[in-house]
Amino acid sequence: MGAWPLWASAAVLIGAAVLLTVGGGPFTRLVDRLADRTGIGETIAGIVMVGAVTSLPGLLTSIVAASAGDTELAMGNALGGIAVQTAFLALADLYYRRSNLEHAAASLQNLLAPVVLAVMLGVVLMAGAGPQVTVVGVHIASPVLVGCYLYWLHLSREVRDRPLWRVVHTRSTRPDLPEEGPSDTSERLSVMWVKFVLLAAVVAGTGYAVGEAGLSVAAQTGLSSGVVGAVITGVVTSLPELVTVLFAVRIRALHLAIGDIVGGNGFDVLFLSAADAAYRDGSLYAAMGPRVVLLIGLAIVLNLLVAAGLIRRDESGIGFEGVAILLVYAVGVVSLAALG
Repeated sequence: MGAWPLWASAAVLIGAAVLLTVGGGPFTRLVDRLADRTGIGETIAGIVMVGAVTSLPGLLTSIVAASAGDTELAMGNALGGIAVQTAFLALADLYYRRSNLEHAAASLQNLLAPVVLAVMLGVVLMAGAGPQVTVVGVHIASPVLVGCYLYWLHLSREVRDRPLWRVVHTRSTRPDLPEEGPSDTSERLSVMWVKFVLLAAVVAGTGYAVGEAGLSVAAQTGLSSGVVGAVITGVVTSLPELVTVLFAVRIRALHLAIGDIVGGNGFDVLFLSAADAAYRDGSLYAAMGPRVVLLIGLAIVLNLLVAAGLIRRDESGIGFEGVAILLVYAVGVVSLAALG
């Protein structure tokens, strides 16, 4: 894995970053139109379609790293991606000048997501600290994480269809409803779905190359795999989230923007299930070190700050949660670097 020259690894990472950045805008607009045409709503589209697809490069990166036996890179890539994607939400808050983003896109689905994510990350912590019970080399926590994710999608549909708590709408709130005016039926729905699959394949295809490049960077530079995963591959594979969330804010698909981040974060936890299956030397969670524990704690704090912002709903500016997210993320990166 260390056979790639450092310049080649850097070129692959830069090329992947450019490709993921260029493809983010058209992909976001396509999903926004699909959300309107199918009636599923921006939040669910953001969680299931954008969040999952834009996470595919990170998924493949973690699988590549785990299959090569590099557990720190596999876990650091997943958890570092969650942390940086949440920080992207604060950047989107700065980009959206009309009001506080969490205020404008408040919904029960968006509020539910960081809570479920904290539960899933808690399961990961328990798996690392508890007995390593495996079946065919896979820790029992891995299918539990998949079950949590699927149940979260079920709950998201339920709270949308039968809300027992209601968001107070203000002049800044944008409801998650199809856009008014004549619908765009110039393009067949089947053609739109084909474009979606092709764009998803392009996004996913970068993941393998990023994973191989990350392993090579760790080998060539002597940097900790955990640092490479959290700060290099985790950031590169999370670039689709940054592009899509900023583009969604630009076209005022605010629920799609938040759904993309919180949905992507939930999907990123599933990287650990896939990496656990790909890791052949026992349980992935048994190899959990202090850097991984730090990243789990960082991800939990950042996402609960998002939940707090959705509850508090500052009406203007970046809000207390946006400032806190950026500060906590910076402290987390410095702390990770201090661990070596």
